Amino acid sequence: MAHGSKLDALVWEEFSSNWEELSYQARCILSNIKSESIDKIMIEPEIAMIPEGRVREQLVKNRIGQYFFRMAVLNSYDNKCCITGLAMPELLIASHIKPWKDADSRTERTNPMNGLTLNALHDKAFDRGLITVTPDYIIKVSSEIRPSVKGDTVEDWLLSFANQKIRMPNKFFPRKEFLEFHNDVIFKT
Repeated sequence: MAHGSKLDALVWEEFSSNWEELSYQARCILSNIKSESIDKIMIEPEIAMIPEGRVREQLVKNRIGQYFFRMAVLNSYDNKCCITGLAMPELLIASHIKPWKDADSRTERTNPMNGLTLNALHDKAFDRGLITVTPDYIIKVSSEIRPSVKGDTVEDWLLSFANQKIRMPNKFFPRKEFLEFHNDVIFKT
């Protein structure tokens, strides 16, 4: 709001943390403009035109060997997230350390040593380079995750694991060259 007035700043401060009140006040103004009761305005649909939900057929590529990779990685970590210890297989992902698109099809894509068992949140953070695992198996958190969010779930679910060692698998230890790739290419320091 570099070019806004002081009144603009006051209005912004009043409503920026209370969107429900902003919506209600906007509907009150609209009811005055239309000379209609607020009750009629409140029941108008939020979206003028809702698109039809349809299905279409499409050709997809399947990753051959992905099932083997998933089973080998999850079993090697005893079906537990290597960061949190979460033991709900339906929430766990056999995450590629060196991404499928960058990995060699013969020796890396389905290699269980190119995998970590992560829960869905940590898998997404790992894929996006917001967390990594160093070659000595230490969890690093990107500076892009703001440490100023004290008391927030970000602190509990991401920052609290920084500099801790992952839970090690009982077989198929993550290969250091895959971890180095993730640290050098994917991780956002």
